[in-house]
Amino acid sequence: MSIHINAKPGDFAKVVLMPGDPRRAEWIAKTFFKNYRLVNDVRGMTAYTGELEDGTPVSVFPSGMGIPSIGIYAHELYNEYGVELIIRVGTCGAYQEGIDLKDIIIGQGACCDTAILNSYNFQNATYSAIADYDALVSSVEAAKARGYRYHVGNMLSSNVFYNGDPNIWKKWAAMGVKGVEMEAYGLYWAAAEANKKALAICSVSDSFCFTKILSQMERQESLNNMIEVALQVVRDFNK
Repeated sequence: MSIHINAKPGDFAKVVLMPGDPRRAEWIAKTFFKNYRLVNDVRGMTAYTGELEDGTPVSVFPSGMGIPSIGIYAHELYNEYGVELIIRVGTCGAYQEGIDLKDIIIGQGACCDTAILNSYNFQNATYSAIADYDALVSSVEAAKARGYRYHVGNMLSSNVFYNGDPNIWKKWAAMGVKGVEMEAYGLYWAAAEANKKALAICSVSDSFCFTKILSQMERQESLNNMIEVALQVVRDFNK
């Protein structure tokens, strides 16, 4: 057992899906896995391991909110449990007018507005956090084959949800950033540090360009599409 996870060695598959919400992790296991079992419940972070219809092993573990939280869990999964690939499956806000609600954003890279780099004494240098290339290509092909609207590019992992500057997002948008969430950079960082693989896939639940937001039912439907894409990445990784 690690400090924050009470699973036993071998309890996790090589690929772990990582939503933010523990309830969403439970929903993923009940909806998409068979023969699943609870493998962690420390701090209410309920994680499950099961298999897909074709027998492919897969796990799901909630990350909580923010870079510090996902950084802890990803580090322990990579280094203590032998996990090889973590796929973040979450929601995000769009920064570009051409991105609509329910679209999927695949994070080729991630920016951040946090001082996480300071702990590594990189001085004035900045680390570019990027996705695993093979997982990225697999997700793009999966979305394309299913006819889902998707966008590939840079994301912002913000350390602040309620920002005092209501227009700061426009600066990121002007640089081509597709959307904002709170965890991808931390995941990509943890993967690089452990020499492992990571990918962030997000479903667009709102936009900074217009006022519409998804209803609960619409959010559920868009999550289904995102999870289907992620599960194809799981299958491809295990071939």
